[in-house]
Amino acid sequence: MYKLSYLIASILLIVLNLSGIAQNKPHGEGFKTDCTLCHTSESWKVTKASMTFDHNTTKFQLTGQHQVVDCKSCHQSLKFQEAKSECAACHTDMHQNTVGPDCAKCHNTKSWIIANTTSMHQLSRFPLQGNHAVADCALCHKSASNLQFQPLGIECVDCHRSDYLAAKTPNHQQSGYSTNCIECHGVKATGWNSSNFEHGFFPLTEGHSISCVECHKTGSYQKISNECLSCHQKDYSATTKPNHQQTGFSTSCTECHTTSPGWSPANFRQHDASYFPIYSGEHKGEWNKCTDCHTSNSYSVFSCTNCHEHTQSKMDSEHRGTSGYSYKSISCYACHPQGNKSGAFNHNATSFPLTGAHTKADCASCHISGFSGTSGECNACHQKNFTAAQTPNHTAAGISVDCKTCHTSTAWQPSSFKHSTTGFELTGGHAAVVQCSSCHLGNTTSAKSECISCHQVQYNNAKDHVASKFPTDCTICHNSTNWLQTTFNHNTTNFPLTGSHTTVLCASCHTTGYAGTSTQCNSCHLTNYNATTNPNHKTLALPVSCDDCHTTNPNWQPASFAIHNNYYALTGAHAAIAKDCAACHNGTYTNTPNTCYGCHTTDYKNTTNPAHLAAQFPTDCTSCHTSSAWTPSTFNHDSQYFPIYSGKHQGKWTKCAECHTSPTNYSQFSCILCHEHNNKTSVDGDHKGVNGYSYTSAACYSCHPKGDD
Repeated sequence: MYKLSYLIASILLIVLNLSGIAQNKPHGEGFKTDCTLCHTSESWKVTKASMTFDHNTTKFQLTGQHQVVDCKSCHQSLKFQEAKSECAACHTDMHQNTVGPDCAKCHNTKSWIIANTTSMHQLSRFPLQGNHAVADCALCHKSASNLQFQPLGIECVDCHRSDYLAAKTPNHQQSGYSTNCIECHGVKATGWNSSNFEHGFFPLTEGHSISCVECHKTGSYQKISNECLSCHQKDYSATTKPNHQQTGFSTSCTECHTTSPGWSPANFRQHDASYFPIYSGEHKGEWNKCTDCHTSNSYSVFSCTNCHEHTQSKMDSEHRGTSGYSYKSISCYACHPQGNKSGAFNHNATSFPLTGAHTKADCASCHISGFSGTSGECNACHQKNFTAAQTPNHTAAGISVDCKTCHTSTAWQPSSFKHSTTGFELTGGHAAVVQCSSCHLGNTTSAKSECISCHQVQYNNAKDHVASKFPTDCTICHNSTNWLQTTFNHNTTNFPLTGSHTTVLCASCHTTGYAGTSTQCNSCHLTNYNATTNPNHKTLALPVSCDDCHTTNPNWQPASFAIHNNYYALTGAHAAIAKDCAACHNGTYTNTPNTCYGCHTTDYKNTTNPAHLAAQFPTDCTSCHTSSAWTPSTFNHDSQYFPIYSGKHQGKWTKCAECHTSPTNYSQFSCILCHEHNNKTSVDGDHKGVNGYSYTSAACYSCHPKGDD
């Protein structure tokens, strides 16, 4: 009987214990894991020896350091379903949300130490190459010592503006070079001397593949001439085989040469079109070298009678009765300029047709040294006539040697001259001048069209002209009819006078005269530009075109900064304070931050609904706010967490605190405080037979992460 009573008591005790356990539910509602995986019948206390639970059967497999930590380090409440898988749930964000919440992007479970910083950086929007791959992180990430890595600009000038401004050979800023460094420098290089410049406008092939300074000798990399002679004048002048200068060869080297070093091989294909066909026609292939025909050092001299069938007896026989024939090379060329038997030469087909007295002239009287390259200029044949002329004395008067300006080819008399052809029309008072010598004192070539060349006395005697440094171009104020008919309207120039410019003395701007005075602001106001410290124009490298910000009103006020958007776009609420510069710049314009957080740190820290700092919200304000106003704010809640702007929860809430009931921790939320979820009995009934169900917000989210059924 005693044994039976003891057995009943033991069973009753077990039932009561199990009943208590069921009521306490230390692991939360709906926890279905077999107790024996962690506990034994001897004790609830869990030891490594007693636990056979395999954590890898869950959604969070244990690797690295996670394998050796105590369970309670992560499962502090013992309600295992409440544990989060995000790193930030257990690990404090030492980087202050500057690199995002996903620790696994950089770290692994074995150690916090990052062994592959460089290769990890290659997956970012700025892969590290060249010097960037070996540079100290802190050179770019200034807050690296605080483990903060705020996003940086990836444009070269974001880090290298000082290098750009300091560059002197060449001066990048003065030359207007692009601030995109990779247009000229190699991103994979280990120094600035690596060139990545595309020289396609003048291909650097063969002999031109040389150091930049060999062509850009002055240190200026502005566009230089691409004419061969600009670099190769000495080569041209020094060449004697053949003598290019003496022979009058073209200075365009490419007509005969390629860019191959040593100037060879050379090929004078222009010979056929400009002189005599040797690459085509009957003489093609009949010669080996230039000296076969050019028997002297002068390439203007040639011989036809030294080769093939040109014997004198044969040629004399074939040319019996031919007018002007002689057994001379120059005669051969005169009648056979194309090297064939097509007949006599037609002078009218050349650039010098024969007219008037020229039709009766002997060929040799003009073609003294050959038929190639004979000048078509009058004085080439008539210099003696020009020198001997006495009425007027052409030499003394400095008359042009271009005879056709006054004479025809028929005869020297009569002669005529139209002054309008000189570019100086004789109008008004000038038309009344009868004698040329009134203006042309002894010659014509030295006469100038500038008013002052004749009217210096009138200028000097005029009131204030010399003292005020008036222009010597009389036509600005006077006409050719009457000196007293003066007029000058500055507004008809390309620089109308407005504002303060209307009250200044002319000489204040026209310090060196009135011709060619610059209209650029900095030509007069560079001192003002350099002296300005609020903001410091020079330090900020602001444009020297003052009218970008200022009008001509006195004292430079008011000033605007229309190009602010080139530095930082002013939109929304920023546009409303565009004229209140001090609101952002606080008296200094060189250290103003260009990130939201840089100006709005106080707003971020003082915000309580929600508490941004406590909840570790991003410091990139634009992820939730616009520049128009702080409210309404937006947050991409749907794609990252739970759909509240779409699906069944759209329009079911008005403020964040309805779900996030803890104002200091937005990682906590409640599903059971709103709409039909606040009736536990009803929700329990809806979930009868649902494995793992419990009336907790975490359980709701676990099964309904999209907020639907």
